[in-house]
Amino acid sequence: MIGEVRAWAAGKGRAADLLVFGSLLLICLTAARNFDGASAPPHARALGLTGYLVMTGLLLLPLLWRRRHPVPAFAAVALISFVQWVTGVQPIPANVTVLVALYAVASACALRWSVTAGAIAELGIVLLMARYGGLSLYSLASGSVFVAATWIAGIYASTRRRYLEGLEERAERAERERDQQVRIAAAAERARIARELHDVVAHNVSVMIVQADGAAYAIDGDPEQARRAMRTISGTGRQALAEMRRLVGVLRKDDAGEEEYAPQPGVADLDDLLAHFRQSGLPVEYAVTGVRRDLPEGVQLAIYRIVQEALTNTLKHGGPKARAGVEMDYGPHEIHLRVSDDGRGAAAPRSIDGHGLIGMRERVAMYDGSVQASPSPGGGFQVTVRLPLARAA
Repeated sequence: MIGEVRAWAAGKGRAADLLVFGSLLLICLTAARNFDGASAPPHARALGLTGYLVMTGLLLLPLLWRRRHPVPAFAAVALISFVQWVTGVQPIPANVTVLVALYAVASACALRWSVTAGAIAELGIVLLMARYGGLSLYSLASGSVFVAATWIAGIYASTRRRYLEGLEERAERAERERDQQVRIAAAAERARIARELHDVVAHNVSVMIVQADGAAYAIDGDPEQARRAMRTISGTGRQALAEMRRLVGVLRKDDAGEEEYAPQPGVADLDDLLAHFRQSGLPVEYAVTGVRRDLPEGVQLAIYRIVQEALTNTLKHGGPKARAGVEMDYGPHEIHLRVSDDGRGAAAPRSIDGHGLIGMRERVAMYDGSVQASPSPGGGFQVTVRLPLARAA
């Protein structure tokens, strides 16, 4: 926005240059009649109309370049005025271009150039008063006030321009930082969705594989058991598709406002999750100790996904007769979560590792907690999690 305003002002500045040049030219041409005819003053008759017009043109032309080249324009005007003083030609209306060029230098150049131009203009006032007006304190002050006012106005314009440039730079920097924060947040959101997708797919596909194996064994001897397994596979597949649509829908930019997504699962949904595992053939016991309390949604989601991942690994690697237990203890300052089983443990072909353990650690690390996943000394496998409540809040 600030850049657009400055661009608009720059475009209007060219028109302002022409307006200033045209106004000064009109004033000088109006005064030209005083330099022709018998009624003209002696100094005007000595210069003549032709000399007046030439001098006026020489003083006005440098103003056309004062915006792009303020210092050369001021130097040209000051030099012409000095030659005019040396040759004894009295001031003419076009000599006001010295003040116009001084303003251009003070408003656009560094302070050293502004001070130099102001000193030269003041020296011109001293020389002018010494020859034509009498070098007195009053005459010097009356001429210097115009130089000082022009110089101060130019310095003010320069200060304001630098201030606006600073505002523009800060606004652009803030915009870049905002875009960077948006990209960082988007990357973090994609990483979160990737973890969610892993948990959803790993859990549901594992359940479907176990049920499909069971149905293959029971299809000849126990058709009813096979039918129940296939229904479980069907329901699990639909649930997986629903969760995947919800998560992938978050990544869509088009028509995002028209989608309605289910809330993220939490501690209250653990009962349904454990019932689902029980239907899949994994006996699970659930125990809660301590005073239950409301937890942030992020903490609840972390607990839910950790339990889901741990039980999925039990279902995959614990063996056909494995049993599992989920214990959650609400302490005064932290929550302790333990998911254990009595399966094959270290003897399993593959223990909990890879993306599952990485996802657990990342979730817990967000709340300054800790997680341990290892085979139990007496057999089986266990996942122990500690979540500080102060950090979670």
